[in-house]
Amino acid sequence: MTAETLVFLAGLAAEPVVRHLILGDHEARPAQAAGLALVAAINGPWAVARREEGAANGVLVTLDAAQLVRLDFALRALGLTPDQLPALSARTWLGQGAGPASAADQTVLVVLTALLPDILTLQGMVPPEAVARRLHAMLVRAASTCRAGKATPATLRHDAAGPDVSVAAVRLPYAHFFSVEEYDVSWRRFDGSASETVTRAAFISGDAVTVLPYDPLRDRVLVVEQFRAGPLARGDRQSWQIEAIAGRVDPFETPEAAARREAVEEAGLTLTELIEVARYYPSPGAVSEYLYSYLALTDLPDGSAGVFGVEGEAEDICGHLITFDRLMDLVASGEIANAPLILTALWLQRERPRFR
Repeated sequence: MTAETLVFLAGLAAEPVVRHLILGDHEARPAQAAGLALVAAINGPWAVARREEGAANGVLVTLDAAQLVRLDFALRALGLTPDQLPALSARTWLGQGAGPASAADQTVLVVLTALLPDILTLQGMVPPEAVARRLHAMLVRAASTCRAGKATPATLRHDAAGPDVSVAAVRLPYAHFFSVEEYDVSWRRFDGSASETVTRAAFISGDAVTVLPYDPLRDRVLVVEQFRAGPLARGDRQSWQIEAIAGRVDPFETPEAAARREAVEEAGLTLTELIEVARYYPSPGAVSEYLYSYLALTDLPDGSAGVFGVEGEAEDICGHLITFDRLMDLVASGEIANAPLILTALWLQRERPRFR
């Protein structure tokens, strides 16, 4: 006979979609635990149960050994310690309860629904504490996956509405701030046949934004300059790049909010109106990064440029105020050598008359 354990879940762990992803089919009944309170988690916008004066609403579930191991791995990977998942006696849990307290709004739950399969894939391969250290990066990737799931035009290209791609295996040979994934994959060829199974690797990076502030009255822009590892790794003598303001989209923010946040962090600018330039993969052959590029109409008086950067992230970012003509000269000479700024500059060249 398989041993079973009665477990009380509250906060994030009690949400039905979270429980189903971790535990599969199971029964749950409302319960309440004295001596616990739902509090804000330190690692995400959700609630967790902590030993504290009060009473937490949640659910009781009876788990077999495999489900218990799976639950323990998933919650530790989310940074929830055993104190936040109390193992008390069943008698302590039973009482009058109104069901699970709301642990997160729908946006958070949608992202977690995308995140949990990635976490559970690592069970038995990576210690949960190692996953927890990468939680923010994995949340960024999960939020990017959610945005990628939205419909996009397919008027010329192949519309993969059916099972046109088959993934036989996924491996994670490297995972840190970024990660690399290997796929054994086949796909439907243009003649209708299935391709052979081949191995493809992808550098995993979440969605990001770029924003170029433009002052139409003074006809000038603000660009930023900073050291970049990519040119260094290529062997480029010029490791400092002139770019648009840029940064990753955090897990629970919109691309527009990310653009405004990055403008404050990298250039000390508070932006209002954002105009979308394009959405695109800068290097789809091997990189999962997806960019949202914007132009910001803003006031750029003398003295607007300075040196900025987020403390603790080793950022050393110098702003430059330059005329539009100077911007285009730098694009033409090759001194501006990164795709997002070149793309935005050429877009501005086309659209500039209507802003002026």
